[in-house]
Amino acid sequence: MDEIRVATNNFDEALVIGIGGFGKVYKASFDYGSTFVTIKRSSPMSEQGALEFETEIHVLSQLHHQNLVSLLGHCQEDEEMILVYEYMSSHTLFDHLHLRSRGDLPLSWTQRLERCIRVARGLHYLHTGTEHKFIDRDIKTSNILLDHNWVAKLSAFGLSKATNPALVSTTVKGNVGYFPEYFWRHKLTEKSDVYSFGVVLFEVLSARLAVNPVEDDKHGSLVDWALYCCENGIATQLVDPDLEGKIATESFEKYIEVAKKCLAEKGVERPTMSDVLQRLVHCSFRKNADIAPTRDGNRTEKADLERNSDLTPGIEFSEIIITIGR
Repeated sequence: MDEIRVATNNFDEALVIGIGGFGKVYKASFDYGSTFVTIKRSSPMSEQGALEFETEIHVLSQLHHQNLVSLLGHCQEDEEMILVYEYMSSHTLFDHLHLRSRGDLPLSWTQRLERCIRVARGLHYLHTGTEHKFIDRDIKTSNILLDHNWVAKLSAFGLSKATNPALVSTTVKGNVGYFPEYFWRHKLTEKSDVYSFGVVLFEVLSARLAVNPVEDDKHGSLVDWALYCCENGIATQLVDPDLEGKIATESFEKYIEVAKKCLAEKGVERPTMSDVLQRLVHCSFRKNADIAPTRDGNRTEKADLERNSDLTPGIEFSEIIITIGR
């Protein structure tokens, strides 16, 4: 614990970079600033406690994937619970969608799509990459962190469940707006994560909050608004104004299709994360992309798309794919 206090300058408030359900989150260093880590300190007033602390350690000790935030260490002393993670210097996906500072550039469509692909890879690993399936149960843009290379990683596994068999009856955990059917039925499966990820997909496309209490009933719930737009042929109204005219038509249509499937009312009707991942990768190919949709239903020509995109110079637009790594 003494090393933790030194690393955080005795939990200096100036080093606080966030506050979550577990407690305050600090930027810290064990070697006088040459490398940094993230430290979560439990709070007596926290919504989460010893059970979530032990779950996070148990889950992350079994999971190793480039799209999951790594747990570097932990300690429990004098009723203090401390978790130490790799430092994610580029903040959260939520920050980049909703809390941009003046002058910050919005994420491009390519950047947003690549981050969704990486998160999908992390979820696919949780569901299939270990002996027992793990269900995240707390997927939201504020739990998707970006490292110094802007690689997206899932974080916060204190609410996760290891399932064997796949179906678990459990109390409700998570955040309103990202809840699937288990909010009502208390039945948790990996398809519950798929639903939450579908909310994230529409949030990434629209830069709308999952739940916005200041909006009217029609627009307050992102899920309700997204499904209404899809069912009434006005899906282009979901596009973030910063992306208007900058998404290739084929990419847009494939993305809307997979996001909508994730929000199917019944879990059995939703795709697996493997299927979601494959569909998102297909979105990235953007073959035969000559025109792109705008919010009013008009089209943007290919030349305009190329000027407004962040494509690598010298590469043909129709040949671009996103590198998603291994």
